[in-house]
Amino acid sequence: MTALGKLFRTTTFKLTLVYLTVFALFAAFLLGYFALNTRRLITEQITDTVNAEITGLSEQYRLGGIRRLVVVVDARARRPGSSLYLVTTFAGESLAGNVTSLPPGTLDNPGWTETAYRRLDEAEAGEHPEHHALARVFQLPGGFRLLVGRDLDERERLYNIVLSAGRWSIAIVIVLGLAGGLFVTRRVLRRVDAMTETTRTIMHGDLGGRLPVAGTGDELDRLAENLNLMLERIETLMHGLKEVSDNIAHDLKTPLTRLRNRTEQALRSAENETEYRAALESTIEESDGLIRTFNALLMIARAESGHARDDMSEFDAAEIAHDVGELYEPLAEEKGIVLKVEAESPTPLKGNRELISQALANLVDNSIKYAQPRDLINGAPTEITVRALSEGDRILLTVADSGPGIPEADRRRVVERFVRLEQSRSQPGSGLGLSLASAVARLHGGELTLTDNQPGLKSIIALPRGGPVQIAG
Repeated sequence: MTALGKLFRTTTFKLTLVYLTVFALFAAFLLGYFALNTRRLITEQITDTVNAEITGLSEQYRLGGIRRLVVVVDARARRPGSSLYLVTTFAGESLAGNVTSLPPGTLDNPGWTETAYRRLDEAEAGEHPEHHALARVFQLPGGFRLLVGRDLDERERLYNIVLSAGRWSIAIVIVLGLAGGLFVTRRVLRRVDAMTETTRTIMHGDLGGRLPVAGTGDELDRLAENLNLMLERIETLMHGLKEVSDNIAHDLKTPLTRLRNRTEQALRSAENETEYRAALESTIEESDGLIRTFNALLMIARAESGHARDDMSEFDAAEIAHDVGELYEPLAEEKGIVLKVEAESPTPLKGNRELISQALANLVDNSIKYAQPRDLINGAPTEITVRALSEGDRILLTVADSGPGIPEADRRRVVERFVRLEQSRSQPGSGLGLSLASAVARLHGGELTLTDNQPGLKSIIALPRGGPVQIAG
């Protein structure tokens, strides 16, 4: 497609043509209305003038008869720029005036008429141009006829001037409108072409490309900014997907390999039922770990897709805090950690009870997993505190510990799937606990915040009282 054809097919140029057509039609209507009203106004002025003259001449006839009327008409007819006058007998013989030729039958019909005529002075000079006039024929007592009129050349000349100016004005408007439309369309098309080129680059694999922003703040800039935010999100997700893939290869391949090796070893070396049973129990334990990992992935996918909204209900967040505390209290005591629950009741919340319980349980499990049994500074037992409290229009589910905490630089990254700050991966787990908690918080229109507990980590799930809203990005 040629550049000009591409230009003509743009929406901007089509809109320009539409607006230009509407404006041109409106301008033509306005100028035509002005021209017609100008013509009507001149006609009204002519009729007012002629009526006034006929009234005056009729009075002269009444006062002095036909002789006086002839004298007055003859005097007026000789003035430069005078009106048209003609006084005739009942037989049509001219008695006075400056009109020498009229179409047959003109004087036979009293009233207004537009008629052709020739002036007496031009006929005497040997000239015979034909003019047009608006005249009134008036019948006087005694059968005499009086014609008074005004030439229409001035009216027609002014009317033609207005029409000519209107035609030129509309032509100039169309030319300038097309030129302006082409100019604007080219500017818009250049920006769209730049965006298109960037998208092609992105489609070829360069996710770092961004749409150009002109800085004008117009609709194209707003579109480019939103698309750039979307591209940043996609780039982050793609990097996250790569990292997730690497971690899956490490976190799932290793237990699967271990599972296979143990089974193979049992087949080769087990000699009695006890050894076979031990191998099977080890296989079941390893399989349970894999199932837990896949279940966590499914729960995250379910939360991020929004399908869990179907199971929303009203419940007390304080009950969840007590239930989770009761569930993990034996595990904490076994590790020498004090687990406390501080929950106001009632703390009403609307959401998916199962997912919120699992998210809070993940936070408690992480705190127990990484906390030291005793405070290394003063030797006091390590405490983990689970809280559920109201704060304004939000419900806060908090887990605070005095463990090693998470460096501030890693707090955004640690909520991604399979991300584990412990590179040795000696601790049990799959790196999905915080990712699930973050997804559940977003599902309910809230957020997961990780802050410093000085020492340790404080994990806060903040949820709105009114229930879920649109999932955050």
